[in-house]
Amino acid sequence: MQPALWLLIFGQTFTRIRAIPTGGIPYVDYLAPGIIAQSAMFIAIFYGIQIIWERDAGILNKLLVTPTPRSALITGKAFAAGVKSLVQAVVVLLIAALLGVALTWNPIELLAVAAIVVLGSAFFSCLSMTIAGIVLSRDRLMGFGQAITMPLFFGSNALYPVSVMPGWLQAVSKANPLSYEVDALRGLLLGTPHHLASDFAVLLVAAALGVTAASALLGRLAR
Repeated sequence: MQPALWLLIFGQTFTRIRAIPTGGIPYVDYLAPGIIAQSAMFIAIFYGIQIIWERDAGILNKLLVTPTPRSALITGKAFAAGVKSLVQAVVVLLIAALLGVALTWNPIELLAVAAIVVLGSAFFSCLSMTIAGIVLSRDRLMGFGQAITMPLFFGSNALYPVSVMPGWLQAVSKANPLSYEVDALRGLLLGTPHHLASDFAVLLVAAALGVTAASALLGRLAR
């Protein structure tokens, strides 16, 4: 429901009043890729709850005594989160299409969109699993997840161009992986100016660092 409300209320209203510069495209079109990234992030950022549940059920200890590397376990879980997020992204795409957003339907570009969503979700799920390895409980993880999701969202280019932000927020946005995900999605879905190669590279490096951090804390979580 949340992505639908963003597009139906926020997107439609700001399209009408033209309060945010979007380079000549309707604001609801500009917003749609940001909401796709946001909804995927919201699914992935709480993925650490599952690994805590697996610990409490005794599943995690059974996995850790197998010869499978911990990094492989985390990578599998990260990309499983990416697949779940991809389902949500498809739903948002369909809602956007029903609202008349001018999206591309080029199969190759849509495959690239799927890859971007999976990579971004892999990073945020690894961030969640890293936090789980630090806080060790579901309640604390929920608190941390709720505390960081909105700053990540509003501190990105999902709602407005980087050029209209104050200087300090521009610095935050440039350090925020969500901004690179949104930039790539806008370029692929709307054909706006983008930096696709660097966006892919940042998300790939972020996901790799996330896997490394979560793998290092997996043993602590199990104990």
